[in-house]
Amino acid sequence: MKKYILDLTVREALAVGKQFVLLRLTSENPLPEMLPGQFVEVRVDETPSVLLRRPISIHYYDKDANELGLLVQLIGNGTRWMATLRSGDVLNVVLPLGNGFTLPADKTVRPLLVGGGVGVAPLLYLGMRLKEMGVTPTFLLGSRTENELMQIAEFEKYGPVYITTENGAVGEQGYVTQHSVLAREQFGQVYTCGPKPMMVAVARWAKGAGVPCEVSLENKMACGVGACLCCVEDTKEGNVCVCKEGPVFSIDKLSWQI
Repeated sequence: MKKYILDLTVREALAVGKQFVLLRLTSENPLPEMLPGQFVEVRVDETPSVLLRRPISIHYYDKDANELGLLVQLIGNGTRWMATLRSGDVLNVVLPLGNGFTLPADKTVRPLLVGGGVGVAPLLYLGMRLKEMGVTPTFLLGSRTENELMQIAEFEKYGPVYITTENGAVGEQGYVTQHSVLAREQFGQVYTCGPKPMMVAVARWAKGAGVPCEVSLENKMACGVGACLCCVEDTKEGNVCVCKEGPVFSIDKLSWQI
């Protein structure tokens, strides 16, 4: 897909709890087509200590509203600067980058979308696209505490949502792979994004259940085009740049000990 460097206008910057901000972005011109699982590279202005762009997953893309949504976790100077943006500010981005999730050819397949932490971000747009296809996804979202759960009402627009928290405050207590829905229901495709230990556990469960699984890796991606070699991942076909060859991979291609 063709890549663009665009100055996007902030429609709204919404605080989502204490650790996240949702940026609603638009443009005077139609935004280019974007796929679930792709990401953008954001230029950080007015922060001299941040030299490189920051990779952010596409949370949603609304063609009719000409709007792009980014869910940003505030973990460093770059992302904290993004939290200072207000309506009317301009954000320079490179998009769309990477390869997205594989949408099922069989509309009778029941997909399970598993997310943890800010890894839930790309799963919303994936759920939106699946629903548009006539496929209802099931979401399984996990976090350490109830304070880290995000956008639950938005996910519920597209399919049933199951939740785990490590402290048991919301949903079932434990990890996502321990949720009872995995024993009660059958799924034909799994998509997951989140902390690597969680994704490895989900991949292990999917392989044991004989279900195809795609993971969206969160390696550090500084350039977004495979030039800086910051995001190299070992696969069964050798080392690859996640930003260019991924970030989405089938677990069958990764050199994980599953």
